[in-house]
Amino acid sequence: MEKIWLKSYPVGIPAEIDPEGFSSLAAVFEHAVSRFPDRVAYTNFGRDLTFGQLDAKSRAFAAWLQREAGLCKGDRIALMMPNILQYPIAMYGALRAGLVVVNTNPLYTARELEHQLKDSGAKAIVVYEQAAHVLEHCIRHTDIEHVLVTGVGDLVGFPQGPLINFVIRHVHKHVAPFALPGSTRFTDALEQGKWVNFESVDLRPSDLAFLQYTGGTTGVSKGAMLTHRNMVANTIQTHVWLKDFLKDHSGQQVVVGALPLYHIFALTAISLVWLHEGGKVLLITNPRDMPKFVAELKKHRVTIFYGVNTLFNGLLHTDGFETIDFSGLVSTVAGGMALQGAVAERWKAVTGCILSQGWGLTETSPVATTNPRGVDFNHSIGLPMPSTDISIRDDVGAELPVGQVGEICVRGPQVMAGYWNRPDETAAVMLSDGWLRTGDIGRMDAQGFVYIEDRKKDMILVSGFNVYPNEVEGVIARHPGVLEVAAIAQPDERSGECVAVFVVRKDPALTAEDVIEFSRRDLTNYKVPRHVYFRDELPKTNVGKILRRSLRDALPPAL
Repeated sequence: MEKIWLKSYPVGIPAEIDPEGFSSLAAVFEHAVSRFPDRVAYTNFGRDLTFGQLDAKSRAFAAWLQREAGLCKGDRIALMMPNILQYPIAMYGALRAGLVVVNTNPLYTARELEHQLKDSGAKAIVVYEQAAHVLEHCIRHTDIEHVLVTGVGDLVGFPQGPLINFVIRHVHKHVAPFALPGSTRFTDALEQGKWVNFESVDLRPSDLAFLQYTGGTTGVSKGAMLTHRNMVANTIQTHVWLKDFLKDHSGQQVVVGALPLYHIFALTAISLVWLHEGGKVLLITNPRDMPKFVAELKKHRVTIFYGVNTLFNGLLHTDGFETIDFSGLVSTVAGGMALQGAVAERWKAVTGCILSQGWGLTETSPVATTNPRGVDFNHSIGLPMPSTDISIRDDVGAELPVGQVGEICVRGPQVMAGYWNRPDETAAVMLSDGWLRTGDIGRMDAQGFVYIEDRKKDMILVSGFNVYPNEVEGVIARHPGVLEVAAIAQPDERSGECVAVFVVRKDPALTAEDVIEFSRRDLTNYKVPRHVYFRDELPKTNVGKILRRSLRDALPPAL
């Protein structure tokens, strides 16, 4: 297959990388901490954690896992925390001990948590106090042998750390009573681990690093098996893509870590990539509290910002955001969901920085494409990463010509090894020769830029015509009275399906007729919403992706 995207490849960026440049993520980690021992790796609630401290604490945790817990290479450990300092310590400690990390959403219900723990066979879990009662309700049905509990402020230091824990426990009452007999405080494990020997583990590229669960909004979630080779490859791919940028912006970068580290986007793009580059990650524990988020941003001269469309949109509508000093901001990247043009335009106007778009999936570790630095928002998800092939296929897997719309397929060293204990699910998405069916519908232009039309399962079929929700949402989002919008299919007696939109008003006077008439300016008739529903907020995942399935469930009964 001709690699047409090389016509637009950034100058100086290699088309191929060595996916085994490091044997494992542990090797990447040890290389980084030896290079930057005195730099700050993470900061949270005003507390800095240097690379040297991260090295020592993760080594202590790895030693505790080996000597005190008796865990061995390949055993699974679940991490159930928001963005706090304990997260990178636990994650890198587990990886150094040869364990497989099972990243777990701290907002899971007992049913969801039980499924993930049982399916993964996890033997240990690090859980923050707010979720400990959830674990209590399901732990007896799992293989968990070791529970480590932590409070949000446990590593922040005195006096702020104890104060944070007191407020969370007794003022806001966010910690429900729980009983987990035999559990260990995470801080105690770190202390105990300091006094026992850590034994380095022989890790190979094919060994599993993460079981990253995905697909929970459309059915039973399944674990994508991401190997050390997958994750190292995606880290290196992103590193070489940043090569030109790093040359022009030397020194330590300050990276906004508002996306949860348990999510694949933040895991790779924020944690692993900037570990490799010696960057400082500003951990935001509760990005939903936009006023406090803005206040925190004012304390730092941030240079790198990763987020999703809803996060950027929320910040742009928060008082005080426009007064932040953005003179140091040199790169902003959106992923996780479609970036709306109106949001990209306003972000650039307010910050002076281009809001660029990339794309990937949990199954691709995740970055598969991204836009070159300096390219203004162009509605595309960019060019393939080095050593990555993109192909547009029809329903039977045949490749389509340039410009035609079909399913986007990906091949590269970052593509997962398959789904954990799900050979049938693996076979359904993996084509021959390593190609992955992504479920995203899109096209590629003559220069190699890829454009997402929509998720295959979210496409709306109106009288035989395809309507892509992203297009409808992009138009309506430009209305000055609209804060957020989501488009879905609604059953219709005449056309099979029609377009329905859920809107969060910015202007309380906005009416359904206003939205429909505004849509008619830029959308052909069958794409114009037939129904408009107003909500105070839209349901979202913890990373900020709108849950269209929940909106479909909220539709009124068919007449």
